[in-house]
Amino acid sequence: MTPESLTGYGLRLPRWRARLVLILFLAAFAALAGRAAYLQAVKTHFLQQKGEARFLRVVEVSAHRGRILDRHGEPLAVSTPVESVWASPEDVPLDENALGRLAAILEMEPRALLARIRENPDRGFVYLKRHLSPEAAARVAALQIEGVFLQREYRRYYPSGEVAAHLIGFTNVDDDGQEGIELAYQDLLKGVPGSRRVIKDRLGRVVEDVQSVREPKPGQDLTLSVDRRIQYLAYRELKQAVEKHRARAGGIVVLDATTGEVLALANVPSYNPNDRAQAKPARVRNRVVTDAFEPGSTLKPFTVAAALASGRYRSATPIDTRPGSLTIGPATVRDAHPHGVLTVAEVVQKSSNVGAAKIALALPAKELWSTLERVGFGTPSGSGYPGEVSGRLRPYQRWRPIEQATMSYGHGISVSLLQLARAYTVFATDGRLLPVSFLKVPAPAAGERVFSPQVAQAVRDMLELAVQPGGTAPAARVLGYRVAGKTGTAHKLVDGRYAPNLYVSSFVGLAPASRPRLVVAVMVDEPRAGEYYGGVVAAPVFARVVEGTLRMLDVPPDAPMDPGLLAPEGLVPVREEV
Repeated sequence: MTPESLTGYGLRLPRWRARLVLILFLAAFAALAGRAAYLQAVKTHFLQQKGEARFLRVVEVSAHRGRILDRHGEPLAVSTPVESVWASPEDVPLDENALGRLAAILEMEPRALLARIRENPDRGFVYLKRHLSPEAAARVAALQIEGVFLQREYRRYYPSGEVAAHLIGFTNVDDDGQEGIELAYQDLLKGVPGSRRVIKDRLGRVVEDVQSVREPKPGQDLTLSVDRRIQYLAYRELKQAVEKHRARAGGIVVLDATTGEVLALANVPSYNPNDRAQAKPARVRNRVVTDAFEPGSTLKPFTVAAALASGRYRSATPIDTRPGSLTIGPATVRDAHPHGVLTVAEVVQKSSNVGAAKIALALPAKELWSTLERVGFGTPSGSGYPGEVSGRLRPYQRWRPIEQATMSYGHGISVSLLQLARAYTVFATDGRLLPVSFLKVPAPAAGERVFSPQVAQAVRDMLELAVQPGGTAPAARVLGYRVAGKTGTAHKLVDGRYAPNLYVSSFVGLAPASRPRLVVAVMVDEPRAGEYYGGVVAAPVFARVVEGTLRMLDVPPDAPMDPGLLAPEGLVPVREEV
């Protein structure tokens, strides 16, 4: 049949074929409906699991670090909330325009940002930038880049800045203590993060808080013994002295003479703990605790105390220091100015090396060593401060006569400034050595008996003579208060030899002398402006800090309020022997 022959005829398909197509459609629909019913009614857990895998997340809830407070509750270290930016690399679209804007906000090179994302393609989490400012965090959120999220964290803030930097220390980006009190009490201050289950949309925004998995546990607050006002005063006066004398460095520590609490501790040069870029090793080192130096004549009061305790000497016992030198084997001990015959008290007042050496050589080496060891030299103070040194006190069995002689005036022994300040508490407490504490203590400690009250009082009287006219430290005197103290000037050891033109200037004193409330130790390292004696460089710092502190503490005066009793302008103190 030709095509023309089909014209006018209708084309009909077989009826069975239409029925087959209809049956197949119905069967497919039934299969889909059955599958849907199966998943909805029987396999509901499977669907929920898949959905939650895409949108349900367990997120960490940061716990803030405990505050560090001064003794009056003023903040020295607090934690402030900040946002950090993180990404899920597999979800971040490689949109150069969007990533370029993100890099600009994060202050990164676009290549560096892209590399950070690409080098971790299989990780579900990678930090892009930690601790953003609130403004920067808001700009990141406004970009709404898929796979880029914000996370709440905490950053440490130090209100006192460089003033208390060496005392408090600082934390790293993960909020873990790295130096100072922050490191010493890390376990107590550190919080324990919590977690919660949330539902997020595709942009990472939390749309529903499902449940708390674990509550965050904040760190505990820590109350220090430090007084923020005294800390500022001590730092200010030390910094001015270091700058005035063009010194390499300096340190100061203020102790409560009744409790052993540290009221202030400062070093110069300092750094700003809020800027971690300044935290260089040379600046973060707490010299008061971690550096040992030869104390020079500040050690003479302990030599004299040992002599008085032995019963061989009294304050008025004469010591012949003529002709101003003492030869011991091949070595010679000298006084810069011959003093003739001095009493034991005048040996301290005039700071005679020859007098101190003669007293030391008249004692058994074991007795002198025992005195120095019992006041804490050669062992850490027990303060718990990280990196504290023990100093150096050689066994007495190995002392040669010349070493015993030089030990009497602070050569051949090394101590930290904190050790030295603590040792002077024996003269402030009628013979008891107090423990040192950086934490506020509820009640004064009894301390350990080292000297009898009579010996301690006798030495305190000698120390009071040292700040009077005719002594080495009239510049340490304070209007309205009796003070007592001792200067120190020592050549520095460089490569095992004493450098002829490098000195450590120091002063340690008590106030008020009638009933001591404070022990203050000052050390200035390598003064280079001409003056280097402790009575000129360090004693004035002591005076200004003590004057301000006693008034802050409302300690009543124990001397006439007569400016004429202070060291007159231009008075030249007796130079202690070096």
